[in-house]
Amino acid sequence: MVAPSQRREMAQWAMAQRSATIGLACQEFGISQTCYRYRAKLDAENAVVADWLVRLTNNQRNWGFGLCFLYFR
Repeated sequence: MVAPSQRREMAQWAMAQRSATIGLACQEFGISQTCYRYRAKLDAENAVVADWLVRLTNNQRNWGFGLCFLYFR
């Protein structure tokens, strides 16, 4: 089974190398045009949480996921 993200990459390759249309490439690789055009949005809150997590794990090296999760809650 091939993940949708990999099928999107194959569709992009088909468009770039074989001059296929978006509709044809999406149909051939079994993805929707919405999936083809999807771009993840980077959330500023994610960067803040990642920074806190890195600082916490640097200070508390013996804490596992459970303790970090409880600390953030």
